[in-house]
Amino acid sequence: MNPAQLKKTTAKASRVTKKLRRRFDFIQSAMSGLGVPLLKSQLRVGGASISDTLQAIAPSALTWFEVIGYTVLLEPDIILGKHQIGRSSYSDVVLYQRLHSALQKINPTKPDEAIAAAIHQVTCTESSDLLENNRRFHKLLTNGVEVEYLYNEEIVHDFVWLIDTSNLLNNDWLAIHPLTIVEGSYTHCPDVVVFINGLPLAVIASIQLSDEQATFKEGYQRIQTYCQQIPKLFDYNTFLVVTYGNRARIGTLTSDWQEFLPWRTIDGEDFPAKGATELEVLIQGIFDKRRLLEQVLHLIVFEENGSSISKKLLRRPFCTTQYPKKS
Repeated sequence: MNPAQLKKTTAKASRVTKKLRRRFDFIQSAMSGLGVPLLKSQLRVGGASISDTLQAIAPSALTWFEVIGYTVLLEPDIILGKHQIGRSSYSDVVLYQRLHSALQKINPTKPDEAIAAAIHQVTCTESSDLLENNRRFHKLLTNGVEVEYLYNEEIVHDFVWLIDTSNLLNNDWLAIHPLTIVEGSYTHCPDVVVFINGLPLAVIASIQLSDEQATFKEGYQRIQTYCQQIPKLFDYNTFLVVTYGNRARIGTLTSDWQEFLPWRTIDGEDFPAKGATELEVLIQGIFDKRRLLEQVLHLIVFEENGSSISKKLLRRPFCTTQYPKKS
């Protein structure tokens, strides 16, 4: 990123941060003034109150998602009725209406029955094993969903694509903070869930700065609890991110906590300017729309070792080392 681009991006980030803070202030006022009923669990997110969490995350992760072109929604806004996300209950982890709309846009020549069949395959769980479900979904995401339908009295075999790699504008990019998930007797509120075309591809756990004893391991352990108690959310997961202030680490479902690593470059060619934070670099480097699709399609692999499955993000050394090696 050259100096002119950096200056422009920094200015935009500052404007977005101010806008987000105004939204948070309004939400807090509205929630306290109107007495909006919330699930008991929604009063706390990851051990902190919603108001504390909003203020902690406002100038960091959400700012950068909005800078790179995502729609950023706050769950209290959704509760207050300001936004509709196409979710009928707290147990839904897929935003069906957004998924349906995106698939129609991405596959304009496919009939409605083909779109419906594809959505059924994507949202139908075939196994009680989380990693097996995740691997199956990743194949659908990268290879397309094979469907058959009747056309001119003949059975047609075709594919419905879940993402559009050639036209980024056909995809729906959304980050929600926080997001209440209910599964069985468990209720959790992951700090940020990132949806592409209504599919929850990434989850971010944020450790509060107010806790001096907090470490990245705490965020990792929180994610492990989520995986055990609300596993449906992770059937679709591609990336897991843990943040602590402006520091950030990324991993996958099978990474242990030492394997969650920072991301060192935004564009994969140059190291960021001095002063850029780990969080800023990771979100712009990983979640940039073009780069995210490249990561999903080409740099996620599943390895089998006997009966176990390992999911890996193929990290280029340049992206994970502090400085390039001298030739």
